[in-house]
Amino acid sequence: MTIENGIKVLAGSMILISVVLTYFVHPAFVWLTVFVGANLLQSAFTGICPAAFLLKKCGCTCGTCSPQK
Repeated sequence: MTIENGIKVLAGSMILISVVLTYFVHPAFVWLTVFVGANLLQSAFTGICPAAFLLKKCGCTCGTCSPQK
């Protein structure tokens, strides 16, 4: 999996989880959705993405690099 795809999977999962938690547990979990959205916006402008660092440590490759063997 590439880092770009991993970020999309991670962000989408976090948003869906936060919506479920907001509905079933407590309305304050909506702030998790806000945090994910704000993080996506700041990474688009700064190029710094904490999720990308985490995914690199987990073994994901970048989309422009050749796959690691």
